[in-house]
Amino acid sequence: MHHRRSRLRSRIESVSAPDSLPDNGMKMKLNEGFLDSMKEAFALFRNNDPAAATEIVKRAMRGERTDATTTRSAEVLQPLQPRRHAHAAQAEPDVQDRGHFSMRSYASAAGQRNYKVYVPSHDGSDPLPLIVMLHGCTQDADDFAAGTRMNALAEKHGFIVVYPIQPQGANTSKCWNWFRRVDQQRDQGEPALIAGITREVMANHRVDLERVFVAGLSAGGAMAAILAQTYPDLYAAAGVHSGLPVGCAHDLPSALAAMRGGKKAQKAGRARAHVSQTPQCPLIVFHGDADATVHPANAIELLQGFTERASSGRAGARTHTVRHMTSGAGVDAELWTIHGAPHAWAGGSSSGSYTDPSGPDASAEMVRFFLEHPRRH
Repeated sequence: MHHRRSRLRSRIESVSAPDSLPDNGMKMKLNEGFLDSMKEAFALFRNNDPAAATEIVKRAMRGERTDATTTRSAEVLQPLQPRRHAHAAQAEPDVQDRGHFSMRSYASAAGQRNYKVYVPSHDGSDPLPLIVMLHGCTQDADDFAAGTRMNALAEKHGFIVVYPIQPQGANTSKCWNWFRRVDQQRDQGEPALIAGITREVMANHRVDLERVFVAGLSAGGAMAAILAQTYPDLYAAAGVHSGLPVGCAHDLPSALAAMRGGKKAQKAGRARAHVSQTPQCPLIVFHGDADATVHPANAIELLQGFTERASSGRAGARTHTVRHMTSGAGVDAELWTIHGAPHAWAGGSSSGSYTDPSGPDASAEMVRFFLEHPRRH
């Protein structure tokens, strides 16, 4: 058994990075479903089924889909999945009737992405803040808008929301590719696309240039952290919910190691990517300490370079701890640790997927933090 486990671990850890493969067709095979396959393999491995895990790895390395797996595998993985509500996500009709929620498309040398924009009904002559919202895996703009209720907050406080959409053609699970080197750089890959969408919305609407923000969940949270680090001239502050630190991974195997909370893997990934850990803009971070998908240690890693100046415990349906932090350069940060919470948007609506309605209202707190932190000069 020990030898079989060693061989399985070797197989997983020796997979080449997608961006280093010589053939584009092979890159596509590795990208398609690979992350989900590796998660399933590790789950089976932890549950003492190395034979089944090895078979999944073999199929993934051949480029075969592994989503039609056995009922037993599904039962093993089920506790690891974020909370998904049974009914389909719907946009909030009372909000949509007042504001304007429309689909747009953006294209540049980096590629093409669709996005949706919510403009509140009381859009007046004054420039409005803008929040860019990056959905998690398997989600889309409508689902994420419904789950976070950010459009309702936009209507209440008067700001514009834009939801870039990751298509299945870019990632089979519709995850932002935060773990690829090309997608961790300024003016390249997905960061260039999202920044381009942001600038297009700024050009088409009256946006306050000092109050442009970015936030995301899970893979979207990891990408929000990348954008905050690579475009501090564009985004005044960022919100990261259940995400990961910049440069903690450079390919799919290292992404899995980072998601499990491997500090050595994270530090090695950052060293390879030559990523600066100097905080570039204010950050508000949310993470459940019972998150079985992205280890809570990632929240601490996100805030390297910040020093705690105050903390408080708060009661509610889910108790939580808020730590107020500052960098050496005087940049503010907040870390919200939600006790007993899973991998889901805190305080979200049950009309969207991956939400935890019993948690504190992450959307409202992010908006509050953002409006308190316009761009510093």
